[in-house]
Amino acid sequence: MAWFKKERKPRASKRERLEIPADAWEKCENCGHLDLREKFERAYSVCPECGRHRRISAEEYIEILADEGTWRELYSNLRSADPLHFEHYADRLAAARRKAGDADAIYSGWAKIDGLPFHLGVMNFAFMGGSMGSVVGEKIARLARRSTDKKVPLVLVSTSGGARMQEGVLSLMQMAKTSAAIAQMREAGLPYISILTDPTTGGVSASYAMQGDVILAEPGAVIGFAGQRVIKQTIGQDLPEGFQTAEFLLEHGQIDDVVPRGSLKETTARLLRHMQGQRPHPESEVH
Repeated sequence: MAWFKKERKPRASKRERLEIPADAWEKCENCGHLDLREKFERAYSVCPECGRHRRISAEEYIEILADEGTWRELYSNLRSADPLHFEHYADRLAAARRKAGDADAIYSGWAKIDGLPFHLGVMNFAFMGGSMGSVVGEKIARLARRSTDKKVPLVLVSTSGGARMQEGVLSLMQMAKTSAAIAQMREAGLPYISILTDPTTGGVSASYAMQGDVILAEPGAVIGFAGQRVIKQTIGQDLPEGFQTAEFLLEHGQIDDVVPRGSLKETTARLLRHMQGQRPHPESEVH
């Protein structure tokens, strides 16, 4: 009775196994949380589990703080020179430009934040560790003077290993130059907000980074002048837990607030409006 038996033919599965590329995943170095890279990027590179803030690029900070389509770079023609003929410095500068662009260790420009005009400087850690050389100091001083002339506030985002040793005393002089320009802003009653990210150290932390009318920091950011090992050897004592973190500095009154990256724009815009006693006017322009 074979004709009553239905012949069963194997059918190919219509489902295809979808493989997710290995580079599509990101792992938090702090807690080990594994998630899609796209999710990390949407969260501004902040771990959704433990809240650890990864370092991000200067370009990403500009995207976070500046209203879309309003960023205009200033002083992009300034280039670091080699006045002391420091060994291999010219080669390192060339390599840094290939890696991180021509903006040197800071982007400087004009933009709007929530419709409010402001000047913005964002340090570029990819360029020789965000080190402060003559170009960095000159850009910040020019931004501060332009803020005074145009009557608009200034916001600086710092991430730096400190002064650039290859420029010697010329680099150290930028601490005084930038401080003087910021003091002129203060005399004119113009707001300056300093945002500290990981890391903010050396001559940067000893000058303009800590001179803001309001000083904000990202969670977990390392902020200090010298390294912990040097400090421990100098004072001969163990350092307290959390020393040099943003939270430690907030607890001891050295900064005003610790602000998550996702709230940086809203907080900065609100502070600028409050400090100027006005609401943003989208039509206002700085030329």
